[in-house]
Order: sequence, then C-alpha cells, then structure tokens
Amino acid sequence: MELKGRVAVVTGGTRGVGAGVARSFAEAGAEVVICARRPPEVPLKGVEFMPLDVRDHDAVHAFFAALPRVDVLVNNAGGGPYRLLADADVARHARVIELNLLAPLAVSLAAYDHLKRARGSVVMVGSVSGSRPSPGSAAYGAAKAGLENLARSMAVEWAPDVRVNTLVVGMVRTELAHLHYGDAQAVDAVSRTVPLGRLAEPSDVGAAAVFLASDAAAYISGASLQVHGGGERPLFLDAATAHRET
Repeated sequence: MELKGRVAVVTGGTRGVGAGVARSFAEAGAEVVICARRPPEVPLKGVEFMPLDVRDHDAVHAFFAALPRVDVLVNNAGGGPYRLLADADVARHARVIELNLLAPLAVSLAAYDHLKRARGSVVMVGSVSGSRPSPGSAAYGAAKAGLENLARSMAVEWAPDVRVNTLVVGMVRTELAHLHYGDAQAVDAVSRTVPLGRLAEPSDVGAAAVFLASDAAAYISGASLQVHGGGERPLFLDAATAHRET
C-alpha cells in the first residue's frame, strides 16, 4: 500500500484523526499537504501546512489553484459541539451542516480537475453518527449521513477517473478525547463498550485511509468502510453473559 510519488491533501490535518491520517500517508511515501485554520502545535514530520478555512469557497478554489498536483483528497475537517436540538437555533445547526457536508462538497469540486488528471481518489471521513440516532449531535449525524450518500453519488458520476469512498469512523482516542468521553476512568469505561476493547487510535483511521487511496483498493469505489472496532457491544450480550455466570 505504497503512495510514493503521490500528493495527498488532508483537510483538518493538524490534530486528532486528521494528523493521524497525515502521518500515515507520509509513512506510506506520499507528499502530504495539510490544511486548517491554524497550524499544528507540533509540526508533523514530512508534512507541509497551508492555512485554509474550508468553509470559505473562494479561499478553497485559490488553495487548489496554487497546487501543481493532487492525487488524493481526504475530507477530514469537521466536528460539532454537543448540543440538543431544542437548545440551539437553526443557524447554529446550519453551521454544523455547512462544515460537515457542504464544505467537503466544495473542497471536492475545487480539487476535481487535479484528481481527474491524476486518476486519483477521494476519502471522506464519515462517522457512525450518520447511521444511528445521534442525540446531542443530531445535525452532525445528519450531515455525516449526507456525506456518505454524497460520496456514493460522486463515485458514480466521477467514475472511471476518480474513486470516492467513505471511512465510517467510530470513537477515537485523540488529544481532545476527554472533552467527549470524560477523564481517563470514563475513557476506559467507554472503551469497554467496543467489541475490540479499545477506542481507535488516529493511526487506525490513517491506515484505513491509506488502503482506500492505494492501488490495493483500485477496484473499490462508492464503498463505506467501517472503522469502529466492531461497533458497540449490545447490552443484551452483557445480560446474557451475566445470566450464564449465575
């Protein structure tokens, strides 16, 4: 799964999942450009940073116009604060949808000519929130559901020149994990709900992204690859196990 000689752009690549993806691509031999509103606190080895707000369409077009080549685009930038639907107005929810759905669309369109010339690929970073109820992050979940569907349509429209796939990502241990899951004890408790017994590391997502971008996945397009450690351990399984032990 080598990417030597290829140029990969990773949006939101300065920390968390994005930084893990960028490191994995660099280790696979790619020339990596990461973009975000602010530079990484710790520079990533072999990775170039360029400032960009993916919600600024003019800036996005200028960004890709300045690049001589793009072989792989990873639409990773996204996120949203915990907020119950009735606790925010439509404008706030719209900003979450803009970042997680409309921005990846705009970035992909701006990169299209590069990707077509290179016969490259797009990797969308989706979420399990897009395929299940997401109380507290409903707008985010709706946007991620839309992103996965968008990727499938792009895969059909842009074939055979550009492959488009989605990583459906579960819970990930990042430097900001405590904001989502609580202290170390809470993180351990959450980890036990995952069948594989741990949260994903950013490098786990990075390895999956490298696979989808590589020649090993040359016949894979329009796919959704689940990177979630088996999902969530169903409560009835714990109940059944406890019953057998009594």
